Amino acid sequence: MSRKQLIAGNWKMFKTGAEAGQAAQKLADLAAGIREPEIMIAPAFPSLPIVAKALEGSGIKTGAQNLFHENEGAYTGEVSGPMIRDTGASYVIIGHSERRQYFMETDVHVNKKIRSAFQAGLTPVMCIGESETERDEKKTFSVLDKQVSNGLKDFRSDEIEGLVVAYEPVWAIGTGKTATTDQVQEVHGYVRSLIAGLFGNFLASGTRILYGGSVKPDNIRSLMELKDVDGALVGGASLDPEKFIKIVQNIG
Repeated sequence: MSRKQLIAGNWKMFKTGAEAGQAAQKLADLAAGIREPEIMIAPAFPSLPIVAKALEGSGIKTGAQNLFHENEGAYTGEVSGPMIRDTGASYVIIGHSERRQYFMETDVHVNKKIRSAFQAGLTPVMCIGESETERDEKKTFSVLDKQVSNGLKDFRSDEIEGLVVAYEPVWAIGTGKTATTDQVQEVHGYVRSLIAGLFGNFLASGTRILYGGSVKPDNIRSLMELKDVDGALVGGASLDPEKFIKIVQNIG
C-alpha cells in the first residue's frame, strides 16, 4: 500500500503567539507549491488558532502537542480534543517521551487519548521509543512491544485507520545523536510487524511510521530511503522555517 510521507514539526514550548504566526507564515511562503510530502507543525496550545489561520490555503496542517481524554469537565488546565479541533488543527501528538518523562504519562493515558483524538476527528501521532539504558540492556523490542500493544489495547483495526506512529529513540532526542540507518529500519520494520500481528497486514501496510531523533537536513534523505520510514517528527530543527523547509526539500 502506498503511504503518503509526512514531515511533522514539534515546536514544543517555544514561540509566543506572534512569533508562531510569523514563523508559520514564513513556512507557508517557503513551502508554496510543495504538495509532497505532507507537512504538519505543532505549536503550543495558545498559538494553534493563530498558526492555523496563517497556514490557511497552504496545504500545511497544524497539530497539537497533547490533549486530555475527556471532552469537557472540571479538569483545570486541560485541553480536549473538540477544543483542539475547533482551532483548525487536524493532528495531535500523543505520548511524546517528554510527556512520559516529566508528566508521568503511561500507556494507559496514551490509549485513552488516542481514542479521544479519533472521536474528535483528529489524527493521533502516537510516540514510542526506548531510553539509552533500555537500548544498552537490549530491551528496545520489549519496550516497543509494550508501548504499542498497551497504547492500542481494545481497539479494532477499523477504529485506528489513519493512525500515525512516531518512533523516537529517547537517547537521540535533542542530543545530536542519530540512530544508524540499520537501527532505524530494524526498529521500524519491527513496529510494522507488531501492528500486523495485532491488526492485520492491511492496516500495518498503510500505517505511517515516522522517525524522530535529531533529524536534520543532512540526514533526512538517508532516513527516508528506508523501506519502513514514512516521514519524520522533527523537534529543534523545525523551529526555524528555513531549516525545516530544507528537511522537506532534501527528501529527494
